[in-house]
Amino acid sequence: MKLWGGRMSKPTDQLVQQLNASFPFDVRLYREDILGSQAWARALAKAGVISKEESKTLVDGLESILQEFQAGEFEAVESDEDIHTAVERRLTEIVGSLAGKLHTGRSRNDQVATDFRLWIMGATEQLDQSTNDLCQAMLENAARDLSTPMPGYTHLQHAQVVTWGHWMLSHVWALIRDRGRLARAHASAAVLPLGSGALAGTSFPIDRAALAKDLGFGNITQNSIDAVSDRDFALDFLYACSMIGMHLSRLAESLILFNTPEFGFIEIDDAYATGSSLMPQKKNPDPLELARGKTGRLIGNLTGLLATLKGLPSAYDKDLQEDKEPAFDSYDTLSLLLPVLTGLIQTLKLHPERTQERLSADLFATDLADYLVGKGVPFREAHALVGKAVRLAVANETSLEDLALEDYRSISEYFAADVADIFDIIASLNRRIATGGTSATALKAQLKAAEKALR
Repeated sequence: MKLWGGRMSKPTDQLVQQLNASFPFDVRLYREDILGSQAWARALAKAGVISKEESKTLVDGLESILQEFQAGEFEAVESDEDIHTAVERRLTEIVGSLAGKLHTGRSRNDQVATDFRLWIMGATEQLDQSTNDLCQAMLENAARDLSTPMPGYTHLQHAQVVTWGHWMLSHVWALIRDRGRLARAHASAAVLPLGSGALAGTSFPIDRAALAKDLGFGNITQNSIDAVSDRDFALDFLYACSMIGMHLSRLAESLILFNTPEFGFIEIDDAYATGSSLMPQKKNPDPLELARGKTGRLIGNLTGLLATLKGLPSAYDKDLQEDKEPAFDSYDTLSLLLPVLTGLIQTLKLHPERTQERLSADLFATDLADYLVGKGVPFREAHALVGKAVRLAVANETSLEDLALEDYRSISEYFAADVADIFDIIASLNRRIATGGTSATALKAQLKAAEKALR
């Protein structure tokens, strides 16, 4: 059975049939295709195109097909070009020639766009929940060691003292932004194209607003040509997935470093690590490395679809068949990756004694500059004076903390005996009281803000 063919004088070449077919991957749209067709049958009846009895027969027949799919009992045949062909072929077997009325006023162009949008809406909801679960695990991890001091890094060099909780929360905020991107992708998809036909709309009096409400869409498209060609919503979804992947990759990269013996800040649970086939001592952070690696494929899915869409000249072109596999792949990738990382974070062990050992005096250089500012020295001058102190400490093979007061006084008369107070870790953290800082008050406020943002 083909949904087209009357125009052709000979059968489709077998290789062309294979190239053209999309059923092997768009079969996963069966639920969306059936729900869309049921809504269309109701809309046709409401418009007086078919009778209520015919509509009910079609809806019931489609429901039985849905049950076959859900039970794993649907039997595809070779002629099933795509999910739409498969469903209509099976509906014809169940209700007879009445099935031929279902496609009245509808094209596969607006049908597939509707199916795909419905799928994207569901996919964003599922990924949002998985991202939220990971955020919750990270929040709990941050709360446990909210004020545990550790070195902060820029350029992978010692920068200033921060805390483990502060560091972990920095990655939570990135994922909170990703949840916002998923919400925007959902809104982008929630615009109904059904009723646009192939490109020029339908000549039947379909109430598209009621149809949108029936299917759970928030709005309807305003131009039938744009409706069947628009795949911005798919790009929005792939962009959101790419951003999640990028943020997971950055988190993974840091955790991989912190897990090395050279750092020793954390220990990954055995359930979330693998070994070596040759070296018995190895404990490899494979899930984190895969998070880093799979981000390349997520970004590739986005750029691939962008390249596909960039030169399309008309309303619908067969190129658009290439829109689904990257979306499916990105969804599948994150659907597996996010729960794994959630479990890894939940079982992650922090070694506070190791983070403490790595707190060197150079982390307090900015505190020293701020100390001089407090005594009336302009910051640029204070910066230069502390730079001289650092140079002196390096020359003497000692640390800033171990420089004698006389050494500091040789650099500037503004240094006094209270300079020694600067090297207190807790005091350093608590000096940064502004929102987003490392003081105990600011950290507690940040934790509550993150909890609120996730709610």
